[in-house]
Amino acid sequence: MHDVSAVSEGKPTPDLLSLVLALRPADQAEGLEPTPTWWGRAAHALLLRVLREADANLAAALHDEEGPRPFTVSSLLGPMPEGRLAPDGSYTLRLTALCREVAERLLQATQDGPLAAGRTVELDYRPFRVTAATWQDGQHRWAGATTYAELAAARLASGPPVPRQIVLQFTSPTTFKSQERHMPIPLPELVFGSLWERWNAFAPIAFPPEVRRYAAECLAVGRFHLSSRAVPMKEGGMRVGGVGQITYVSLNYDRYWMSVMHTLAAYALYAGVGAGTTMGLGQCRQVKPEEAL
Repeated sequence: MHDVSAVSEGKPTPDLLSLVLALRPADQAEGLEPTPTWWGRAAHALLLRVLREADANLAAALHDEEGPRPFTVSSLLGPMPEGRLAPDGSYTLRLTALCREVAERLLQATQDGPLAAGRTVELDYRPFRVTAATWQDGQHRWAGATTYAELAAARLASGPPVPRQIVLQFTSPTTFKSQERHMPIPLPELVFGSLWERWNAFAPIAFPPEVRRYAAECLAVGRFHLSSRAVPMKEGGMRVGGVGQITYVSLNYDRYWMSVMHTLAAYALYAGVGAGTTMGLGQCRQVKPEEAL
């Protein structure tokens, strides 16, 4: 079990948290029952239940809030042979926070609350046992905890120029609301415009609106390995999004603006990209150029 104090020992309390939960089915009979094809709504409900137990007022405010919300969730990841849970399978679920209030409550829930190792959580009325909760950098590629100031300073402070390439990995369907339609292709202005909106909604220091213009006019798609994937929605609807990897290249390199773009790209680990991130869509992380496909 991790100690919350270890996260902030010598560091500020995190504003940003990417919490990776390791889960196992708690009911061996679950392997006999068909499972949902998408667990995003169940993960959303779990996060709100956890917050409600810690702070009912905060949970209610987040449930009713309009506009960007300070959290994201993933779908359940792991083996599902023939559309069923493997009774002895290992599964992963990710919950993220974009503000200190949510981050603190999620971290506390891993200590003596519903997300602590050994506790049982429910997803779509199915019980899972929590076997581990990870957020430290280096322990899982999707885990992390930091502040807005640290994230920005690492890229905007004086030092070597940032690369002219940015590589992003989209691991769940990513789509954007654009001109009253859903666009499943991660164009630069849509990706960085989405990240800019979330950053300015929650960060203590805002980035200027020219972020969108720089992304649209000065970033181009270099390489991509993308495919489309459909996600079931309410009332029988489907949402199509892109998954895979894409490389953006600066056509007109400017050190300041590319530092901002790299900051927003790093922010994608926590904020997700595009529409539906609180229901499992738009899970994204930055990949080092040397690790690109």
